[in-house]
Amino acid sequence: MDALQTRSFLDNLLGKPAAEGQDWLKALRSRALERANVLAVPSPRDEDWRFTDLTPLYQASLGAPADAGPDPDRDSLARFAVPEASATLVFVDGRYCAGLSSVRAASGLVIGNFSTVAVEFPDSVEHWVGNAAPFLHDLFTAVNTARLRDGAVIHAARDVSAGPVHCLFVATRKDVAVHPRLLVRADSGADVTVIEDYVSLQDGAYCVNAVSEVFVAAHARVRHVRLQRDSTRAFHMANTGVSVGRDGRYSNCSVALGARISRHTLSVEQAGPGTEFELDGLALIAGRQLADTHSFVDHAQPNGTSRQQHKCVVSGGAHAVFNGRILVREGAQQTNSAQESRNLLLSDKAHVDTKPQLEIFADDVKCAHGAAVGQLEAEEVFYLRSRGLSEAAARGLLTYGFAADVVDRIPVPSLVAALHRTIVNQTGGPQLG
Repeated sequence: MDALQTRSFLDNLLGKPAAEGQDWLKALRSRALERANVLAVPSPRDEDWRFTDLTPLYQASLGAPADAGPDPDRDSLARFAVPEASATLVFVDGRYCAGLSSVRAASGLVIGNFSTVAVEFPDSVEHWVGNAAPFLHDLFTAVNTARLRDGAVIHAARDVSAGPVHCLFVATRKDVAVHPRLLVRADSGADVTVIEDYVSLQDGAYCVNAVSEVFVAAHARVRHVRLQRDSTRAFHMANTGVSVGRDGRYSNCSVALGARISRHTLSVEQAGPGTEFELDGLALIAGRQLADTHSFVDHAQPNGTSRQQHKCVVSGGAHAVFNGRILVREGAQQTNSAQESRNLLLSDKAHVDTKPQLEIFADDVKCAHGAAVGQLEAEEVFYLRSRGLSEAAARGLLTYGFAADVVDRIPVPSLVAALHRTIVNQTGGPQLG
């Protein structure tokens, strides 16, 4: 990619700089823009991108939405509804839609869109944005921050619980680039469940460049569900940064189903002793899709526990990538960390690159990691066929069971049921009642 193409891509991605906002926000955007203009675009020559070629994204004709446009009707969004949600924030092509959202006032809870919360509750955002997902070395995060206009904010005060908050990011236009933002704060003793959900009402090409930041204070808990259900012609770049304080608990279940090319980077920092992390991931892809997941678990304090399971189900000519790095720093004694990457190939042309990494600089720890790539076991298929199933049904049932294991960890029953139906449709698994 030559310099002219690079400049054109960045200009299209950045669009017209935002001018509104408080002084601190303008300064943040300005610093991010400076970094975006000097950072190189990722390429397979970079170690972190060696398996992911973004040339189709760089060559796409993308720009910022020219105008607000009409809101979609509620009926078109009904299939994405989460009945258990205590609040729903809807963003259409990067723009907050109050008329489609549902937020009820509650003591100790701040739930709303970024531009409103930044004015009414500045302490909820001002000193937090950019801390868990810094933009110094990441081009897409720098671009997102430079373009920061709006996003979802969830802030639970001390010892306050927030039922599932559904943040629905809807794509209705093709050939546009949008930059969603999510900020979640759980103060000491708080308990928050958040659903970060990316969907599309059309099947054209577009780009989602998302950044999420999660802050879990001492003794707090956050359950984070992330669903990527974009058009299979879309591009989805995402960076999630998490900081967890003393005795805090953070769980993340990420499911990637859509996008032609997707990349999700998840970084979890142990900011205090006694933390617990549970990270589950599933990529279910086909055709010519590419799904790339990078994770970094930073055990920087003693007595931390982390468990990570990532699964890929790959068919057609699709390509899945998983790079999981666990760092146990000196002084992080009594760390207990386990990571597993399991990958199922359903065709001869399907491809997986997996790279678990474990770096240990403490001597009193219990750590393990492993990776497996393979096809369905012939013996298991034979057993099910001996019980009267066709070969296709047997393979579908086994594939369904492999993928559903991750989905079952989502703490929202209606989402589990919806994703089970999706898995059935894509794997040929058992019909559900």
